[in-house]
Amino acid sequence: MSEIVATWPRKTREVQNHHMDSTLWDGFEFRDDDVIVATYAKSGTTWTQQIVGQLIHQGDPEVVIAELSPWWDMRIVPPEARAAVLAQPHRRVVKTHLPADALNLSPKVKYLYVARDGRDVIWSLHNHHANHTEQAFEILNGTPGRVGPPLPKADPDIRRYFMTWLENDGAPYWSFWENVATWWALKDLPNVRLVHFARLKADLEGEMRSIADFLDVEIPRAKWPAVVEHCTFDWMKANAARIAPAGGMFWEGGADTFIHKGTNGRWRDVLSPAESLAYERMAEARLGPDCARWLKTGEL
Repeated sequence: MSEIVATWPRKTREVQNHHMDSTLWDGFEFRDDDVIVATYAKSGTTWTQQIVGQLIHQGDPEVVIAELSPWWDMRIVPPEARAAVLAQPHRRVVKTHLPADALNLSPKVKYLYVARDGRDVIWSLHNHHANHTEQAFEILNGTPGRVGPPLPKADPDIRRYFMTWLENDGAPYWSFWENVATWWALKDLPNVRLVHFARLKADLEGEMRSIADFLDVEIPRAKWPAVVEHCTFDWMKANAARIAPAGGMFWEGGADTFIHKGTNGRWRDVLSPAESLAYERMAEARLGPDCARWLKTGEL
């Protein structure tokens, strides 16, 4: 442990915008068994939170992960929700969308970083953004403390939306490449594990068993079927109000809109070969070939 602490990465900057404020982690008192689920938006965050919640709570279908595991660096999370997390007597699961270099990291806890091909991220993010209610924009942009410009309405043309995001380093959100690269740089730390959306899709139970091993969680054989079932897309869709943040109140159509399709590859029928190649070239330029390959395929 002393060697880990000696070489432990330090926070080097703040990230603040219409959604996030990295200073909210200042003074956070970590427990040795905390689990932090980190991602860029729409990369499998809620899915992984549900997986960890089901592992910790041994397949309890009554667990409402949206209440137990808030987005800690989101500006608009109310103080009482944060206080409730700090008071939880059981093992805690906390979510972040920050790049690793904007976090106060701890060698005491376990980090799961979840990634997804950026093209799939944007197809999911567009649905998320385009279906925000007027109330969502009012709260996100009107809550005091916002740094930078407000979140605009989503461009209804998904191709333009994607190209704007690609050519402007994540606009109107934040840098995808920085987020992935800073966590990839920590992949060899003993308390950091990389998870990929495509691998969850291909072998949910196998990935869940690997995550359980990483978190030192033991599940009795008889409980495994229920634990896995509660993490399938069909079960989460049927129980969307338990899964979606704020019960889905910030989206037209509610929680069913937030838990949308859970599929990859929808961009293939929209992006031209040249547009898709532009994304892949940028991925390699910003991340390097090994990370870019992992981001595309899930293969380390």
